Amino acid sequence: MRRRLAVLPAVAVLAAASLSLSACSSGDDVQVAVKGAFGARPEVSFPKGGKPEEKLAVKTLAEGKGAQVHKGDLVVADYVGYRWTKAGSKLLASSFDDGKPGAFPTGELVPGLEKALEGARAGSRVVARIPPKDGFGDKGDSRNQVGAGDSLLYVLDVRAVYSKTAAAQGRQQALSDAKLPQVTPGSGAQGPLVTVPKAAAPKTLQVRTLVQGGGAAVEKGQLVALQYTGSFWRDGQVFDSSWRSGRPYAATIGTGQVMKGWDQALVGQKVGSRVLVVVPPALGYGAKGLAQAGIKGTDTLVFVVDVLGAH
Repeated sequence: MRRRLAVLPAVAVLAAASLSLSACSSGDDVQVAVKGAFGARPEVSFPKGGKPEEKLAVKTLAEGKGAQVHKGDLVVADYVGYRWTKAGSKLLASSFDDGKPGAFPTGELVPGLEKALEGARAGSRVVARIPPKDGFGDKGDSRNQVGAGDSLLYVLDVRAVYSKTAAAQGRQQALSDAKLPQVTPGSGAQGPLVTVPKAAAPKTLQVRTLVQGGGAAVEKGQLVALQYTGSFWRDGQVFDSSWRSGRPYAATIGTGQVMKGWDQALVGQKVGSRVLVVVPPALGYGAKGLAQAGIKGTDTLVFVVDVLGAH
C-alpha cells in the first residue's frame, strides 16, 4: 500500500488534464546528437543557438526486442530529462546519476512522454523532443523546474515493461496456518482473493511466501515493480488493489517511501514471488490511520504482493 508519496521521477509526473496529444512523426529531426550505448549515461549535444522546434519529435536510436509498451503498462527506464528553451538547455533529472531507474506509469504521464513510449520495446533507447503543448503547457510546472512555454528533451533507455496482467511466476508454497488469511488466485483482472479468519489479528508483522520466485532477492534501495491487493482484517473488504485499478505499482523499498511493514517484508523477497503480508497498525498508518482510504488507526491490514521486478 502506497503512502501517497511521490514514487516517480520528478519530471515524469502527471500532465494537466487539458493537454492533448499532437501529431508525432518518428522521422522528425529531434535536433540533438546523442552518443553512448544503451544502459550508459548518454552524451547529449544541443544545437548552438538553436531553439527547439514546436513539434513533437520521437526517434528510436536502438531497437529493443523485449516486451512492447501499451497504454496502462508500467515502464521502468533509465533516463535523462532536460528543459530546453531558446536561451539554452538545463539537465533537470538523471537516473544514471541517481543510481536507479525511474518508473513511468503510462496513461498518467505528460502527453509527449505517452507518445514517445507507446510501442517502444524493452531494450530500446528513445529520444523525445516535447514541445510545451505536449508537456506542461503555458503554465509550466515550478515543482519540476519547468517554466511556462518550456520544451523538454528526454533520452529513455527502456529496461522493462510490466503489463496490467503481470503476476508472480514461481513455485506454489502451501500455507496451512489457520490463524492467517487464506489466499486463492482469482481472475487476472481481479487479482488474488483473500479470506480473513474470524480470529483476533496478530500483534506482530506476519510474512508468508505463497509463490516462491526464482529471481534475485530484493535489495534495500531498489525500485521494485509490484502488483498488490490490500484488505482490512476487520471485515475482509478490499480497500486498494493494483489489479483492480489496472496499473502495476512501483516504489523504492527499504527507504521509508512506503509503510514500515512493506519495507520490512519485501526486502529479501525474490523476484517472481507472491507474499502474504499482515501489517499491524504500528507498522502501517499508525494511530492516525488514513482517512481517504477508510483506514482506521486500529486497523490491521492484509496484503498480497507480487514482486514483478527489482531494479
